Amino acid sequence: MFDERWAVVPARPVATSWATRRAEKLVLAVVHNVTSATRLFDVLPLVATDPRIQVLFTCTGSSAFTPGTVEHLADLGVMSIDWAQAERTSFDLAIASSYGGPLERLRAPLAVLPHGMGYNKYLETGNRKPETGNRKPETGNRKPVFGLSAEWLTRDGRLIPSSVVLSHTEQLDRLRLSCPEAVPAAVVAGDPCFDRMLASGPLRATYREALGVGRGQRLVVVSSTWGPGSLYDKAADVVRRLRAELPLDEYRIALALHPNTWFGHSPWQVRMWLAECERAGVVVLPPEEGWRAALVAADVVIGDHGSVTFYAAALGRPVLLAAAGQDAVDPASAVGRFIDRADRLVPGRPLREQVDTAELSDEVAAIAALVSSVPGQAATLLRAEFYRRLRLTEPPDDPEVRTVPVARVPMPPVVHQWVRVEFEFDTPDRATVIRFPVDLRRASPPDSHLVVGVDTPNATLLESAEIVVQDDAGDAERWIAAMFDALPGLGLASMPDHSGRWLVGTRDGTLLAFTGPAQPGRVWASVVHAWELLALPFPAQVTVVLGEDGFTSEVRQLRAASR
Repeated sequence: MFDERWAVVPARPVATSWATRRAEKLVLAVVHNVTSATRLFDVLPLVATDPRIQVLFTCTGSSAFTPGTVEHLADLGVMSIDWAQAERTSFDLAIASSYGGPLERLRAPLAVLPHGMGYNKYLETGNRKPETGNRKPETGNRKPVFGLSAEWLTRDGRLIPSSVVLSHTEQLDRLRLSCPEAVPAAVVAGDPCFDRMLASGPLRATYREALGVGRGQRLVVVSSTWGPGSLYDKAADVVRRLRAELPLDEYRIALALHPNTWFGHSPWQVRMWLAECERAGVVVLPPEEGWRAALVAADVVIGDHGSVTFYAAALGRPVLLAAAGQDAVDPASAVGRFIDRADRLVPGRPLREQVDTAELSDEVAAIAALVSSVPGQAATLLRAEFYRRLRLTEPPDDPEVRTVPVARVPMPPVVHQWVRVEFEFDTPDRATVIRFPVDLRRASPPDSHLVVGVDTPNATLLESAEIVVQDDAGDAERWIAAMFDALPGLGLASMPDHSGRWLVGTRDGTLLAFTGPAQPGRVWASVVHAWELLALPFPAQVTVVLGEDGFTSEVRQLRAASR
């Protein structure tokens, strides 16, 4: 049955009257799922910018994670054809970033790239039967590795891809053992995804700022691949523990889940599972993009046997494995060797100590160097291979290596916070404020009080709060009075007024205004709470320290206590 989401289009622009530009060559981009699509877009600009070439897209429909793929391509404005039309049409080149589906039916030279860090994982071949031909069958404990074994590379004794793109010669060595008939088609061309991250190094400060990383803060990136044995399967609680144990103003945490997790369970379901983490300040990166910018920005990465953790080590970032998944990975592969030697996150030990002392050993760094035999050269080598297959002369300019996009992720304030205020020398004009997200499964930190924002979905916490804050400016005095009427147990309420001052009101009627060039907002209410608790006088000026940042404000008492 025809799916109206896919277009049936004249597939030979050179022979049709509708074409504004008459392309000489037609390229087919073969998409399996969102993961493979993102990797295709790393390399398609190498040919798509050439006016002699038209690129069309199709989806094999063979992936268990196809949901979201059609919408992703539509959002990017690409022209897609259904698989049946792709099979009927002759192309000058087809490019895929995964195996799966009846690729052997395509009428085109086929170049296949890995959609992760090389080929490392064992993966079931479904209803495919081993293609042994005249070679010896697998023996001993060897299992077929996705992308390197005959089960994936051949059909009825015929090699499917014309170009088997590999990122490092170590993959060529394993290909020679598992499918020697594919070696003549092998092209060691490096890793375009890694090259883009390398090229993005100068933008590290930009990426950190976009992710909300303040001065002196450390960015901890948590990454999980998909499936059984992944971090999100075996150690999902590590995200909540990190956020609960690391002070808000000293650490930023970002979470990158594999797209197959998002689209295997549905984005709505994943968001529901992660809602508590997001409210606690964890930056949840979107499935399509953002993780690469986060790796460039990261100080430490906690992950598993997925490609993202390996890429982090290749970029020189300290890594800790919260899950390993050895059974899913060829031990002879680069990732197999990596997870055998990388440091583990120890569940029973305090996480802050492990994060702060994490280092990348020379041995692990040497394994991570297997990411590419030719770092920085993938664009040059891949474009040469594509144009060779297209039988076109290459453009005269060097191919462009693009930086990865800045992650644009909304970061609302943490809704529920435990706050502790410490004064230097018991003087009221300089305070250090330490904040943690509220975790209802853990006891409150010593000497802390509960601050809750009005956007909380938790009515119990709202009624238990010692301080309630509203971050949007408005009629602050009126709102503060309304909060005391509505919440009998409330001690303080705080909100900015239309002029930008932060007003803090206490239940006894005291009203203070905080004015300064930089405003840490809701923190002022916690300072007032501490002044009252310690019976300290209100100073004319106060400085608060959050992490390594200091903020100074003028203090003006607008109204004294009414009783």
